Amino acid sequence: MTLADTTGPHLTADRLWDLVAARARATPDGLLVVDERRRRMTFAGFRDAVERTAAGFAARGVREGTVVSWQLPSRIETMVLTFALSRLGAVQNPMVMMLREREVEFICRQVGAELLIVPEEFRGHGHGAMARTVAGRLPALEILVTDGTLPEADPAGLPPEPVGPPARWVFYTSGTTSDPKGARHTDAGLVAAATTYCRHVGPGPDDRIAALAPIAHVGGVLHVLSALMSGAGLILTDAFEPAATARLLSEEGVTYGGNGTPFVQAFLREQRKDPTRRLFPHLKAFLIGGAPRPESLHQETREVLGGRGIASGYGLTECPFFAWGSPLADDRTMATTEGRPGPGARARIVRPDGGLAGTGERGELWLKAPQLMVGYVDSALDAEAFDSDGWFRTGDLAFLDEQGCLTITGRIKDVIIRNMENISAREVEDELVTYPGLRDSTVVGLRDPATGERVCAVVVPENSSAPPTLDGVCAHLLARGLNRRKLPEQLEIVDELPRNAMGKVVKAALAEQLTKAGPGAGRPLA
Repeated sequence: MTLADTTGPHLTADRLWDLVAARARATPDGLLVVDERRRRMTFAGFRDAVERTAAGFAARGVREGTVVSWQLPSRIETMVLTFALSRLGAVQNPMVMMLREREVEFICRQVGAELLIVPEEFRGHGHGAMARTVAGRLPALEILVTDGTLPEADPAGLPPEPVGPPARWVFYTSGTTSDPKGARHTDAGLVAAATTYCRHVGPGPDDRIAALAPIAHVGGVLHVLSALMSGAGLILTDAFEPAATARLLSEEGVTYGGNGTPFVQAFLREQRKDPTRRLFPHLKAFLIGGAPRPESLHQETREVLGGRGIASGYGLTECPFFAWGSPLADDRTMATTEGRPGPGARARIVRPDGGLAGTGERGELWLKAPQLMVGYVDSALDAEAFDSDGWFRTGDLAFLDEQGCLTITGRIKDVIIRNMENISAREVEDELVTYPGLRDSTVVGLRDPATGERVCAVVVPENSSAPPTLDGVCAHLLARGLNRRKLPEQLEIVDELPRNAMGKVVKAALAEQLTKAGPGAGRPLA
């Protein structure tokens, strides 16, 4: 398929409901979403469902300013709920499905939730029972347990469209720290983030986008917004199963795949099962973010899966979709960068001494952007996050090239200090991921009485009966050009890595479990 430059005008609006209404007028019969059960919804059908559901919740007492927390799988009904609450002006707090009782209670208490919406059960976990336990400790909290159906009523009874308060969204970081942090966002900020995606990626009405990020994550909501802005259709599933998801994407003619490095690697394995038949014949590019990737993954994706390869993006819960790559860029830019910041967004690279880094010089990424949060729910966290001029300190190490493209090189806190020497875990990971026969891998620092920390490679082999050896891994890394001083001293074989909803390895939990277990005691960690 020829890749056209579709970065022309897209619909936009300051409020999400206005965008829903505008898209329904512009392309009423266009496909918004198809799910794994092959249910379909048009843009006009979405608008109508949102209005009926908004009226249903209004009849239950939800109104402008009502704080609603919800934890629901990625389903069409969840998309409808999200925009129904937006239509009413509720303050909504989506929570990803991986969160459990402690985190759910902490979040509901901190945001002052008045209503919590959950399924009775999902993938073996009793969310309904959990919600009832949480509500027992938070007397002001009501719960709604749903099997997928949502309350509906006649839209004629809907109240007028709200004009405030401006910050109606609270997204929490993925729980990799002891207490998640809630980032407060506005409709306009989310629209700015989706604008970055649409301007740089350039989807259009003929495109089908793999929406594999959870709807409850800010990236999931932004996929819906991007579809509303561009007229593209989403392919949605509530659980990622490599073979079944690949079949769904193939049958629905996916043009933009996603969502992160582990997803791409899973699809590469599926494609190699039958090299004679393209899984995704209409593919334009894979769009990824949220995890390290080696440069070679771009070319491998291009050769094996087709299309232009990988276009990567960068963002945080606090500032989503800050930058995106373009499928029209040259191979070097696509393989090594996260693209350019979006409209109105600015990046600053700060050296350890506080000075500004030059082109190609690494430092901490500070940023300002229209999609930057207005602050944390716990405002005491803002002083450390922002400087006096409003620049947000990301904690990510990065540099800008001569084209203004951003490359992330690691995390300030993801440095292993061995014998007083700093070793970037990401640098080792970028080469480890190329070792043949690995389904998944990461690198963590473990406490060591002699050296302070030691480098530990943790891998999930494709064939558990023939796992790699430490000597074999080190030989491969040396052949890839890794400095001998950065080689792993320990190798752990596990069945699965603990990952959060966006595919990032929860390194703190992994290191803690490996430390407690002792060397050579790798085991299932999920």
